[in-house]
Amino acid sequence: MTVNGTTVDLDAEPRHTLADTLRNRLRLTGVHLGCEHGVCGMCTVLVDGRAVRSCLLFTVQLGGADITTVEALGTPAALHPLQQAFHAHHALQCGFCTPAFLLSAYELLRDNPTLDKADLPAELSGILCRCTGYKQILDAVREVAATYPDGVPPPASLGHDPALALRAAPGGGMAAAMAPAPATGSGGASGAGAPGGAREAGAPAGLTIPQGEPTATVDLTTRVGHDIDAVWRLLTDIPRTARCLPGAELGRQTGPATYTGHARITAGPLRLTFDGTATIIETDPGTRTLRVIAAGDERGGSAARADVVLHAVPDGASTTLRTTARLFLAGRIARFGRSIAGDIGRGLFEQFARNVDAALAGAPAAAAPAPLRAGNLLRAVLATAARRLRAWLQHARDQ
Repeated sequence: MTVNGTTVDLDAEPRHTLADTLRNRLRLTGVHLGCEHGVCGMCTVLVDGRAVRSCLLFTVQLGGADITTVEALGTPAALHPLQQAFHAHHALQCGFCTPAFLLSAYELLRDNPTLDKADLPAELSGILCRCTGYKQILDAVREVAATYPDGVPPPASLGHDPALALRAAPGGGMAAAMAPAPATGSGGASGAGAPGGAREAGAPAGLTIPQGEPTATVDLTTRVGHDIDAVWRLLTDIPRTARCLPGAELGRQTGPATYTGHARITAGPLRLTFDGTATIIETDPGTRTLRVIAAGDERGGSAARADVVLHAVPDGASTTLRTTARLFLAGRIARFGRSIAGDIGRGLFEQFARNVDAALAGAPAAAAPAPLRAGNLLRAVLATAARRLRAWLQHARDQ
């Protein structure tokens, strides 16, 4: 199919919707998902020039189709007139409905340049907004209709995008989306999509460090009641370290510092099993620093990437373990949200530190590691929220 002017060839499971493919495979995240029942209209895109709900179409239905998303409407340096009008009239607050309104309004004004402006509320009623009360949206569309009585200009950013084609290729998806974007020459933009990534020296092909803002960042300091030498020996014994990580199950070693494995997460009815690869990028005995990058994907379309640094610092007869982790999530697992994902990540590494302590104390290793149960971590998340609320109330009283 053609997406924003780029021909893409991809394999998709029959159950994958167009919205899933655009967001999770091609990283065109201007396609928003709301109700996923075709009611709210957040997922509106153009298919063969017509505004459609991408959550109600299966990708396999669209061989040969021409698809346009909001990323192609204009460019940051040259906004489309509709985008300019939405900006000028402040026709957005949270922005969640904005891409759908822009594409729906574009189709409407392209095909009905003489539209009676009184009909706009009914014509645009297929997109639901929660913030603006619609007035500013209608004002913006009316202004563009008046400015372009012969029809609104076409999308300005259609054309071949090498990065988009790469993400569509076999083995693409999140891993390809995080691969370095090809040079475009002449300072041109390579099109919309996820930030690129860079492969570290020593990492296998396809395992990259994501760039841009992570879904969640964990910065945690924990105490292990054993001396630094014992802790460091365990951290550099990868099978023992893997057994301390909740839900992790080490597979086989595929390179000098690369391992395959599985990670299981259970959160209520949500049960995810990730198949992945981890590579040790740095092992520094002088500073007792271990850096690992990991990538995991599951059959339901969720994907996770992590860049984790463990730093062991002597603290008398004990050890302070400093953990810094950047977590990049996509698919269903990303719906935890940034704050909850961060709290769950911190809970995971707190449990990891306790497991390291127990392992060094001689506790027997589990034959089959228990899955990471996000529900079990929920109590810790709620306790953290309660502490924050108490601190805020105390501060308010002090003021």
